[in-house]
Amino acid sequence: MSGIKMPLPDRATMDKRREIVKALQAIVPGEGVIHTMTEMRPYETDALTAYRQMPLVVVLPETVEQVSQVLRYCYENDVKVVPRGAGTSLSGGALPLADGVLMSMMKFNQVLDIDYPNRAVVVQPGVTNLGITRAVEEEGFYYAPDPSSQIACSIGGNIAENSGGVHCLKYGLTTNNVLGLEMVLITGEVIRLGGKHLDSEGYDLLGLMTGSEGLLGVVTEVTVRILQKPETARALLIGFPTSEDGGRCVAEIIANGIIPGGMEMMDELAIQAAEDFVHAGYPLDVEALLIVELDGPEAEVNDLIGKVEAIAREHHASSISISNSEEERMTFWAGRKAAFPAVGRISPDYLCMDGTIPRKELPRVLARMRELSDKHKLRVANVFHAGDGNLHPLILYDANKPGELKAAEDFGADILKLCVEVGGVLTGEHGVGIEKRDLMPEMFSEDDLKQQQRVKCAFDEKHLLNPGKVFPVLHRCAELGKMHVHDGQLPFPDIPRF
Repeated sequence: MSGIKMPLPDRATMDKRREIVKALQAIVPGEGVIHTMTEMRPYETDALTAYRQMPLVVVLPETVEQVSQVLRYCYENDVKVVPRGAGTSLSGGALPLADGVLMSMMKFNQVLDIDYPNRAVVVQPGVTNLGITRAVEEEGFYYAPDPSSQIACSIGGNIAENSGGVHCLKYGLTTNNVLGLEMVLITGEVIRLGGKHLDSEGYDLLGLMTGSEGLLGVVTEVTVRILQKPETARALLIGFPTSEDGGRCVAEIIANGIIPGGMEMMDELAIQAAEDFVHAGYPLDVEALLIVELDGPEAEVNDLIGKVEAIAREHHASSISISNSEEERMTFWAGRKAAFPAVGRISPDYLCMDGTIPRKELPRVLARMRELSDKHKLRVANVFHAGDGNLHPLILYDANKPGELKAAEDFGADILKLCVEVGGVLTGEHGVGIEKRDLMPEMFSEDDLKQQQRVKCAFDEKHLLNPGKVFPVLHRCAELGKMHVHDGQLPFPDIPRF
């Protein structure tokens, strides 16, 4: 943290830290505990790199029993814990705490079972998203949710944030593709939810855990659904003279009952950055580019291609290319998949936002975003899952220029408020974390937020798991069985910005 001088901890704090380190080393021997400042440096931030905080200590358990013992120790000694996967969270969900243990789950990296008859795979949480598909692709199967970071992001992190991807329009988010979990509670208890069967009895705790952002427990095993690869998959690359034309085309495709396997959109700045980076053959004389993938039986795909092409021409498409080979289809997607790093080449820093709107509001929201860009005097490159209205505006700024980070944050807040204003929500797949925490009242009433915290209290009455995330005001838990919340509030940790 350049320019920030952190106060030295007092003797009592140092003694407590040594005690915690010693206890964790007894549970996870060898190299499983990292506690020097130099060695902990890689863990000081996640993909929301504008915020950084050194953890108290890092622990890398290898077994469920070690996870259980670490959490039980932390519970009995009132030590905070931040679970972490691959650290690709864009909302600050895995940001450490200065007075908390960072628990990395990346040594849980094995595929445990592949069950083709039941179309299920059992994996540990540190397995990458793409790693699941790689494990089954030789038999013609794949795992549908495919975030752009799929080569790096872990399935445990996907559970925490309910990740999506370019194919979530037709095949669903993580929550629609997870069948079972093994998880450890803060008290050290190990529980199982769901399994290889399609549905579970009782309360939908599996659905509750998916998207819970590390606030309710630590996942140690995941059972996911795998799908058979479609017979045919072809993509259209459609250019439009205006973003509004592209947005109206998206709405019309869905209105006609066509559900593409994926439907993605990029604006002019994102198109140029992606083409310069990947050389995918994108047209550079358009303001918006739409990628529409159709999959299924060959006859159905060919018929739908004709219908989508006709809709695109009705909405003033200026260019249309249709893939005629698997290589060409993958080339169409290559630029979109690389859009985030591509934008990183044209700006020292950027904030990747994540909000979701009704599809019909795309033209209105894109127009308003241009106005906001002028207001905040910052450029924005738009990349989004057009089919389900999940926007990913990339706000470009330079952290070395005074005031630009604050301007970027204000710009992002205005975009998210706009999403809620038009009937959307604050997040689609990145989670709330710390990025959107203080915007939660834009979408939820005080009673809504208190009720959500009662769920948190049922799992973690001491607020030890990932505190400071999601909730803008953290209340002390009520006594067991009572439906009210104490007026007392727990202080949030101070999180330095870069």
